[in-house]
Amino acid sequence: MATYDRDRHPQQVQVHTVHDQRIDRFGDRSHYQNQQGPSKSKVLAVMALLPVGGALLGLAGITLVGTLIGLAVATPLFVIFSPILVPAVLTIGLAVAGFLTSGTFGLTGLSSLSYLVNSLRQITGTVPEQVDSAKRRLQDLVEYTGQKTKDVGQTIQDKAHDIGPEGAVHAGSAVGGAKEGRGTKA
Repeated sequence: MATYDRDRHPQQVQVHTVHDQRIDRFGDRSHYQNQQGPSKSKVLAVMALLPVGGALLGLAGITLVGTLIGLAVATPLFVIFSPILVPAVLTIGLAVAGFLTSGTFGLTGLSSLSYLVNSLRQITGTVPEQVDSAKRRLQDLVEYTGQKTKDVGQTIQDKAHDIGPEGAVHAGSAVGGAKEGRGTKA
C-alpha cells in the first residue's frame, strides 16, 4: 500500500531564490544596505594597535627563546649543584612560606580587631547620645527647679514684705494667711 501512494503522488519540490539582502531582527532591510564598512576611527585604531600588538608579540617570543636558552644552560648546573641547591631551595621556600603565613595571620588578627573595634563603636555610639539626652533632661530639671525655687522665694519675700517688720499687715493688702487686725495693738 505504501508503494501505491508513492507512485500516485510524486513529491513536490519548492524552489526559493536567495537574495543578497539581509534582514535584521526587526525586519529592517535598509540598515544593512546603507552600511558601507567600518568607520574611519575603527580603521585608525586597528592601524595604530596592530604594530603595538605585533611588537609585544615579538617581545614575548624573544623572552620565551631567552628563557629556553637559559634553562638549557642552567640545567647541567642544577644537576651538578643539586645536593646544595635542593636543601637551599627547601629552606628558602619554607622561610618564605613562614613569612607569608605570619603575615596572613597578622592581617587576619588586625582585621578581626578592626571588626571588633568597629562593632564596639557602633554599639557604644548610641551611649553618648543617651548620655547627652540625659544631660539635657537633667539641665531642664535643674532650670525648672531653680525657677520654682525663685518663685517660691519671691512669694515668701512678698509675704514678708506685706506683713512688715512688726508682723502687722500693711494697709490694703491681705496676702494668704494674714488676717486683718493680726498683731495690731488696741
